[in-house]
Amino acid sequence: MSLKLHTVPVTPFAQNCSLLWCDVTLNAAIVDPGGDIERILAEVAARDLKVVKILLTHGHIDHAGATMPLARRLGVPVEGPQREESFWLDQLPNQGQMFGFPPAEAVTPDRWLEEGDTVTLGEETLEVLHCPGHTPGHVVFYSPAAGLLIAGDVLFQGSIGRTDFPRGNHQQLIDAIRGKLFVLPDETVVVPGHGPYTTIGDEKRHNPFVADARYR
Repeated sequence: MSLKLHTVPVTPFAQNCSLLWCDVTLNAAIVDPGGDIERILAEVAARDLKVVKILLTHGHIDHAGATMPLARRLGVPVEGPQREESFWLDQLPNQGQMFGFPPAEAVTPDRWLEEGDTVTLGEETLEVLHCPGHTPGHVVFYSPAAGLLIAGDVLFQGSIGRTDFPRGNHQQLIDAIRGKLFVLPDETVVVPGHGPYTTIGDEKRHNPFVADARYR
């Protein structure tokens, strides 16, 4: 397995921006660059990585706020989320003002992603799962080979994403977690958008919002 991961906490919301790279080619993706561009690029340089794309799980400011200046600086495309997320990506300038973030630009990805799509990174392939509920176009990235899930704000250690934002949908979120994430192997490592890593098995057994008595 040659897929490697390092997370960089960014923005006042301590969002887990993920560096993913193929250890064979050193081709890398930056997932959810919400801000703190220099901090992210320092981690890239320390590992001598070649960033080839930016991946977005969803369009909230703490995940996507630095996308456009970073994409221009690196000369790389933006892939994801699913196209319903234009609702949030178009509002990034307003989100920045609302939450006191630096000015942010609206984002139009070079490639929208849909359920069943794949994203390549050197010799690695990530599967795309559309998991709406927190936001309408939220996607997650799953590597079966690495047993790794980049979950954005869908699933956290002991918690789930908020659904009280515009176009949030609690039932959609629960259905996505149980129907798409909880069918993954129990040992799958979950990298949430905030907070510590967890595993699918632990959340199936212990997460009070979605745990199933069958797994306890």
